Amino acid sequence: MPGTGRRIVVVPPVPALLEEYASLEDPVADLRSACTAAVAWLDRRVRIVAADDLGRRVGESLTHRPSDDDAVDLLVLANGTACRSEKAPGHLDPRAADFDAHLGELLATGDVAGLAHVDNDLAESLLTSGLEVFRTLEAEAIEVQSVEIDHAEDPFGVMYWVVRWQCAS
Repeated sequence: MPGTGRRIVVVPPVPALLEEYASLEDPVADLRSACTAAVAWLDRRVRIVAADDLGRRVGESLTHRPSDDDAVDLLVLANGTACRSEKAPGHLDPRAADFDAHLGELLATGDVAGLAHVDNDLAESLLTSGLEVFRTLEAEAIEVQSVEIDHAEDPFGVMYWVVRWQCAS
């Protein structure tokens, strides 16, 4: 698929992915491996799309360079709910599983418009992170041609995805 259009990767803005949090035992080894592989799939020039400074820092740590605002390929930082277990940051919320299932379906189908219009109040109450960036992406008229989900799990009660989108333009 090289050269067939822009590539977009979605990864979570997890502080444990920052190099300064590296330790002898990596608490997110599988997630880090999936993120590293997905980021390597992008062009060298990448625009980092994050909702806050932490997300931007995680993106720059994964790409080993600052965001290139003129780049075509995108690294998007967002994750699902943080309410999937009793020990989750937001504790167990019975709405989290259905909300994350819906997000997972939207990611798996490359539905940027659907992601841009999730229930913002519910997303906020379930402690999601970065979903508002999809509103920005919706304006770019992104047409996703194929999707690969490299990682989907909820360690620590927080739903993380690593997703690759090959786009038409």
